[in-house]
Amino acid sequence: MGCIENLKYEMILPLGASFKECREYVEKNFKEFWYVDPGYKLFDEYIIGLPPIALGIEDGRKIIFPYTKPCHGTYLLRIEDQNEAERVRKTARKKK
Repeated sequence: MGCIENLKYEMILPLGASFKECREYVEKNFKEFWYVDPGYKLFDEYIIGLPPIALGIEDGRKIIFPYTKPCHGTYLLRIEDQNEAERVRKTARKKK
């Protein structure tokens, strides 16, 4: 898919959120969440951050994840993509 800016996303936590704030928000607000390490590829982009990076899945098809724009900061996004949600379930880990 390429650039995150080209995808239809919803911002959950605003620009400037910390990696810890993003992880805690996902853990507290979503029943299904998975952990990945920095460098995990999501939507053809490499995710950066402090491990463990929490990815939430909502309604079985929406992925909630922190995204960092270099020189701008980190924010938490929600993107609907059932295929990518299934891939996360198969490749990420359940516990920290």
